Amino acid sequence: MKQKAYLGIDTSCYTTSVAVMSDDGQLLSEARQILSVKPGRCGLQQSEMVFQHTRNLPLLIEKALHDCDAAVSAIGVSGCPRPVEDSYMPAFLAGVSAARAVAAVSRVPLYIISHQENHMEAGIWSAGGPETANFLMLHASGGTTDMLLAQQTADGRYLLQQVGGSMDLHAGQFIDRVGVALGLQFPTGPQLEKLAETALHMTELPVSVRKLQVSLSGPATAALRKLQAGEDKAALALGVEYALAETFARMLRNGAAAYQVADVLLVGGVASNKFIRAHVESKLQKRNIRLWVPEARFSCDNASGCAAYARRMEKMHG
Repeated sequence: MKQKAYLGIDTSCYTTSVAVMSDDGQLLSEARQILSVKPGRCGLQQSEMVFQHTRNLPLLIEKALHDCDAAVSAIGVSGCPRPVEDSYMPAFLAGVSAARAVAAVSRVPLYIISHQENHMEAGIWSAGGPETANFLMLHASGGTTDMLLAQQTADGRYLLQQVGGSMDLHAGQFIDRVGVALGLQFPTGPQLEKLAETALHMTELPVSVRKLQVSLSGPATAALRKLQAGEDKAALALGVEYALAETFARMLRNGAAAYQVADVLLVGGVASNKFIRAHVESKLQKRNIRLWVPEARFSCDNASGCAAYARRMEKMHG
């Protein structure tokens, strides 16, 4: 008899993701495909995203289910960017369409959450916490730099209230603008991290934090000016990492004090950077703030959170 399993699907701006989770919360299999971006470009149009997701999904679902001997009991999928009214992005339609079709044919429940909630669920599942009813979450990616207060409700879901974030550029945009200028392939995060590891010194960049609000356009502009002036590329890459890490540490410290919470969850593609994770953890430890960070591969876009959510909801309400 096949074991019970939960299928997760996420179609974000730059990654098609599928995950299968067992009834006891183990990841049985997953498949991902990063969307193709032409060299020198800083992104894709939504129509291109939808096309690539639509092409990728059947193959990834086949692969993920083929790699494990399990019967799908429920499906979770990301249906929009954020859990707020009118949050919409065409890229997520591809995932929802595929999930609805599989759920209908399989006659299993379908749970639709936001991409942001998917990151939160993946973070809690991978990091093993926070287990408290209230905590702060920083979602740092190419399209988001949001600090949110998470409050668990009676039905097991979390109410996410944005309490801070960036007033201009997002963290991933900061990295990619500088990364592309450095000659790196978009999305540039992993390459910028490797480049920074070779630095012999660090370029200083400004950090702009006002209580719970931050600005990243100033540091990005400063970085580009220094690059044009002939600054060492590796030193500049390390400076970008430090500026972001210090920005995150300060805003989370301020947020924890403002909302009297002692637990912080750090998620999103930018949170997979080892330097940033270590710096933020070191700074918050000094204030007795517990930092929860998922494994690096579950910080970036993936579908494990959707699978984990479907599993959790079925166990509570199924």
